Amino acid sequence: MLVVLFGTLLALAGCHSSAENQTTQAAAPQRRSVLTLQERSVTLHKEYPARIEGKVNVDIRPQAEGYLEKIYVEEGAFVRAGQPLFKIADAPYREALHTAQANLGAAQAELKKATLEVEKFTELSQNRVTSEFQLKTAKAAYETAKANVALQQAAVATAQINLGFTLVKAPVSGYIGRIPKRLGNLASRSDTEPMTTLSDISQVYAYFSMTEQDFLQLSRSSTQSLSETLQKLPNVQLVLADGKPFEQPGKVQMVDGKFDTGTGSISVRAAFSNPRYLLRSGNTGRIVLPETRQNVILIPTQGVADIQDQFYVFRLTQDNHAERVPIEVNGKSGDNYVLVKGVKVGDRIIAKDAGMVTEGEQVQPVQ
Repeated sequence: MLVVLFGTLLALAGCHSSAENQTTQAAAPQRRSVLTLQERSVTLHKEYPARIEGKVNVDIRPQAEGYLEKIYVEEGAFVRAGQPLFKIADAPYREALHTAQANLGAAQAELKKATLEVEKFTELSQNRVTSEFQLKTAKAAYETAKANVALQQAAVATAQINLGFTLVKAPVSGYIGRIPKRLGNLASRSDTEPMTTLSDISQVYAYFSMTEQDFLQLSRSSTQSLSETLQKLPNVQLVLADGKPFEQPGKVQMVDGKFDTGTGSISVRAAFSNPRYLLRSGNTGRIVLPETRQNVILIPTQGVADIQDQFYVFRLTQDNHAERVPIEVNGKSGDNYVLVKGVKVGDRIIAKDAGMVTEGEQVQPVQ
């Protein structure tokens, strides 16, 4: 009987000792990486979807009508300014030129005749052999013949221009687009579709849209005018569709004069040199725009817990207990969020594994 009672007491004592050990272990401070918040200057990189266009995009349209007689270029070929592209059948235009030249010859002959008449009646008038009226009539005929020569000269020039339109040349250097017409097709000024397109891509423009908030931040970043602010902006980078950066830096040149009321954004243009003609009109990519901000607090991404689309950090109290605090952020810089509000300079926060922290837990700070 005594033996059993003694054994029971020992068991109870052992259980009490084990419970005390567990309580001691549970209350032991958790070692956590802690960061004291400070302000600093940072360069943020914001990305915007962009579309690429050549510096010059020209629709090649016929200015003469006729059957397509020759095609001198291939789709996708590079051509120089002034290089022949197409030949339109020119027989009607040559005949029109010959007719105009013949009419000019006849007009010049009439002018010579009128000149002789004026000379004749001038001499006769001086000798009082003819009347003043006949002289005036001869002079009027001369002026008419002279005007007719000018008219026929203009007709010849017009015919020459129209004949020249039958040879379609490249107005600028660039790359040829699709050629929908084939030999023998009729080319007309009334065609809705161009004969081809020509893109000068020695320099390209990247167009992207900036939100109203980002535009206001850009405008307020300087006390100068918007044009002066754009000139002093750092170079931008273009990331291509394959995820690789384009080899040339770009420069923001233009901001549209008004916002799109449908999207609440404003169009911006950046220019890039394209010496190897890698970029073509129609390419897409992303513009990376650097922005330097002063007096910014950065929060490590590992120190932020995301609970139901709300960001939180764990701030340490004076006695090193974890206190959950909601925060707002705007953008990232590397592996850090840019703080808008929620905590302040001098606050200590848990910098890593925020998702594993329990509110109210005792923390042993580790720098």
